[in-house]
Amino acid sequence: MWNSVSEFLAMGGYALYVWSSFGLCAIAFCIEVLMVRSQRKAILRRLKQELLADQFHQEGQQ
Repeated sequence: MWNSVSEFLAMGGYALYVWSSFGLCAIAFCIEVLMVRSQRKAILRRLKQELLADQFHQEGQQ
């Protein structure tokens, strides 16, 4: 139990370790979300190109 907000933020002398750990985890989660979003866009773009290429190829055969 903490008696004040400043005691809570100090984390019993371990504030640097605790808050830097939280910060690094938050940054890692944000980077993960951004990377997944980027990869999803790239995959969708590639699939769209392949679909258009297949359609063009099929039209050329007819």
